[in-house]
Amino acid sequence: MKGLQKESERLIWDQMRNPPNGAPPISVSNAQTRGFPKLMLFLILFVTVTYVVYTLKLVSNPHSCSESSSDDPFTSSRRLVSSGLDHKKHLNVSLPTFLKKSTSDLDTREPRLPILKNEISILRDEEELRFKPPERTNISHIVFGIAASAKLWEQRKEYIKIWYKPEIMRGVVWLDSPVRTRKDDNLPPIKISGDTSKFVYKNKQGHRSAIRISRIVSETLRLGMEDVRWFVMGDDDTVFVTENLVRVLNKYDHNQFYYIGSSSESHLQNIYFSYSMAYGGGGFAISYPLAMALDKMQDKCIQRYPGLYGSDDRMQACMAELGVPLTKELGFHQYDVYGNLFGLLAAHPVTPFVTMHHLDVVEPIFPDVTRVEALQRLAIPMRIDSAGLMQQSICYDTARKWTVSVSWGFAVQIVRGILSPREMEMPTRTFLNWYKRADYTAYAFNTRPVARNPCQKPFVFYMSSLRLYSRMNRTVGQYERHRVPHPVCKWNIADPSTIQTIVVNKAPDPHLWDRSPRRNCCRILNSRKSNSMVIDVGVCNEGEVTEV
Repeated sequence: MKGLQKESERLIWDQMRNPPNGAPPISVSNAQTRGFPKLMLFLILFVTVTYVVYTLKLVSNPHSCSESSSDDPFTSSRRLVSSGLDHKKHLNVSLPTFLKKSTSDLDTREPRLPILKNEISILRDEEELRFKPPERTNISHIVFGIAASAKLWEQRKEYIKIWYKPEIMRGVVWLDSPVRTRKDDNLPPIKISGDTSKFVYKNKQGHRSAIRISRIVSETLRLGMEDVRWFVMGDDDTVFVTENLVRVLNKYDHNQFYYIGSSSESHLQNIYFSYSMAYGGGGFAISYPLAMALDKMQDKCIQRYPGLYGSDDRMQACMAELGVPLTKELGFHQYDVYGNLFGLLAAHPVTPFVTMHHLDVVEPIFPDVTRVEALQRLAIPMRIDSAGLMQQSICYDTARKWTVSVSWGFAVQIVRGILSPREMEMPTRTFLNWYKRADYTAYAFNTRPVARNPCQKPFVFYMSSLRLYSRMNRTVGQYERHRVPHPVCKWNIADPSTIQTIVVNKAPDPHLWDRSPRRNCCRILNSRKSNSMVIDVGVCNEGEVTEV
């Protein structure tokens, strides 16, 4: 078998080398080798010619930015934003014929892409707009909704006049019935609240006017004012420090849902109502998107809570249904107390002083004047340096062993002996709880008793005047001693009654709350007069500590 196989292979090989009838030898590999280079050369030549023709056509055809051609297939729906541009520049690219047909169905009505140079410029402008910080909230972005009653209007409108500036502010007073008005009152416009008779009210201890007041935010929203970021609610006996209100609201994104306010000073009040509720008398703020959401559901929400007492808890019930918690800001003050606010104002927390309420219930904040006159005096530091208003500073006169506490724009205290900052920043109980039978444990914050030792009764100096020296950027305040009897003290310590006047120097600091919260420092300076004291108040220096 092997022999036959070898013989047949030999015959085939001989035929290939010596084909019959003079035919050329069979060589498959040689034929392929000769044909392949020709094919490659043809393809290279075709591609080269096509590229040269296409390039020459692009170079020889000028493009106009404003030219419009139906042959241009490159369209885009992307819009480039550029400040100050009223037109768009487009790129017109001519294509080979075989590509035009495949793109003829594209919609050429959309704007074309800008040419490269201008596109870079436009994109740069767009990038600047994208990273440009948004406009900060100012007083024009806020609308006040003020709850008032016709019965008390003549008396309480004087409180509104102290803080409301109609030339720069927007707001509405919502009354239960019409009242007489005068054009020179400089008050917000007055409107009558909508009819609430369809709503059920079942609380026997309250008044159904709570339903009317709870709908003020929604009714103010429906007025359709433009460029509103925040709706701020308050009562007719609420005084706002509007610049500090703006500072607080600037901390939050007005495009989100925010419900901002504070609780009551009375622990029992917060237990009966809610620690999650903003008290309307102390004021609260609602962002515009949240007000929109509230308006859509509030009337139905109110119907579900006929047994609630007031407007505040109805508002908080609707906030709970919307899932929005209370964002607490301690500068909103309900002041659910009776008596003298001195202890609270002289030891204000390290936060902007935003509101105060129940001015008809507590004593005038300055002695020997009416409530309105006292607030008019407070309006002076409010205007000159609102950021520093009521901010406490603590320092020591070590030579005379005195503790000095400054509540800027309000009062200065001198206490015999050295009291720690931890003690001095705690309010003294010069006031009574809203529930008069409750003791000191019924407050929602720490307090300390009025000094039992007669030697430690503070000598109080109330602000009598304040001036701003613009060239030096300094304020000079004069604080006069409140002349009340003091018990005899047998301590071997200098008597503060020898001081009649305290001069407090301070530079206005509008950016105080742009930094992290910290109490200002005070330093006792040399005085030329033996019956006066000079104090400098300002930002603490590096390494400066209020040491005992």
